[in-house]
Amino acid sequence: MTDFGSRSSTARTRARRATAFVYRAALAGCLLLGGCSDTLDAGSNRPKGKLPVDDRSPVILVNDGAFDNWSAEYAMLLANGGGSKLAGIIVNSSLAWNDIAANAIGFRDMAIAARDSGLKGIPDPTASIGSALSKPGTGKIEDTRPNRSEGARLIRDLSLELALPYRPVVIATGGSLTDVADAYLMDHSLAERVVVISSLGLLNSTGATMTLPNGDIDPWADTIVTTRLRYVQVSAFYDQLADVPESRRLELPSNPFGEWMRAKQPQISKLQLASDQVAVLAASLPAFVNGVQRVSVKLPQNAGSNDPPSLVTDATGTALLVNHCVGALASARLWELLLTPSTFSR
Repeated sequence: MTDFGSRSSTARTRARRATAFVYRAALAGCLLLGGCSDTLDAGSNRPKGKLPVDDRSPVILVNDGAFDNWSAEYAMLLANGGGSKLAGIIVNSSLAWNDIAANAIGFRDMAIAARDSGLKGIPDPTASIGSALSKPGTGKIEDTRPNRSEGARLIRDLSLELALPYRPVVIATGGSLTDVADAYLMDHSLAERVVVISSLGLLNSTGATMTLPNGDIDPWADTIVTTRLRYVQVSAFYDQLADVPESRRLELPSNPFGEWMRAKQPQISKLQLASDQVAVLAASLPAFVNGVQRVSVKLPQNAGSNDPPSLVTDATGTALLVNHCVGALASARLWELLLTPSTFSR
């Protein structure tokens, strides 16, 4: 696993990669360990919380359904309230949300409501069509045939544009890891530019699974991402029904975004493990993460298996597992942003 970055365009890309080479040795340990010094840029590079990234890193949101959780709403509001820039929205599908057209329409309507209410920096959602990746006969990741999906291309292009040697782009996922793995297969240097934070799997006595929720959708993509990219798994969920309870629906803003949330509120999943916004919150609201452990990636024992890996507690591991979060803090911040008029500035 990579440790925890026209003619003028080509020149910029070469310059960025050259700079990355200079910084890479210094950053190889500090990005994952969260111990960067304050000398790598003009400001402070030390992470604000327990993760190696914080609200200064741009976020690319990857999810499937638009109606079962508040992940995109949090991303849009936090981007307008001092949180992470929302660089992209990638919409894919899953067994639970298998209509890509309907999924894309949902996110598009949400984006329109956000813009019409005065929220800034709301990107157009990108529908991404790509089947689960297949493990090649050789068993080698680099021999995997990529989908070259729309989402993978967006991840590659935005990370090239926005990543800095000391500040990677965050890919916050609430569904499968297919588009992320696909982007790596298209461009192996992606490992230098991104940190993946995923709402995925469940805690267990030895670490965490990479099955339900979300990890079961594309097991081979799970293996690719966890062994080739800087990976943070959030398996700490909370009661998302407390974010916008029925008793507070009428308090939502009287603007298109508030109306969107008011109409969506009855559809929010009652399952805690459906609170996919934990990935966005872990990236953009540093104090939300209250417990982290280092883990190693354990691959299936059967070499021919297409089962997902698992995460095992290991003080020398190369991945991180969020095992505790503060849901009440997220809910409080949500309402603070919703009820502050300046959030919806025009």
